[in-house]
Amino acid sequence: MNIALMAHDNKKDLMVQFCTAYAGILSKHTICATNITGKMVAEATGLPIHLFLARVHGARIAYNEFDLVLFFNDPGNESMAGDVAYISRLCDQNNIPFASNVATAEMLVLGLSRGDLDWRDIVNPKTKPFMA
Repeated sequence: MNIALMAHDNKKDLMVQFCTAYAGILSKHTICATNITGKMVAEATGLPIHLFLARVHGARIAYNEFDLVLFFNDPGNESMAGDVAYISRLCDQNNIPFASNVATAEMLVLGLSRGDLDWRDIVNPKTKPFMA
């Protein structure tokens, strides 16, 4: 599965903590992240991370290249609300599981480890060029 990681500035440390806690599960999948978040996660966990600019993530979601999106939102920063709405809308259009907080992310990652998201491979089989 291809997993996208994104986090607003005040949530980057939380994303690092989350990925550290679930590194065992995440290591079995392809992880992509926005540049700063990805570097922080890679340094803390040793996980291989494909780095992209934020808008490129949106395009990859629009083309249904991700199977799971974790975007830790800072609800206290109203100026960033458009980012979350944009990503959420793209995920909804493509039936991509999406978490905007650590509680939902935990449920999705635990479901991923049980095989609950295997349906993505059945309904959306494809070659993902950036994963070569």
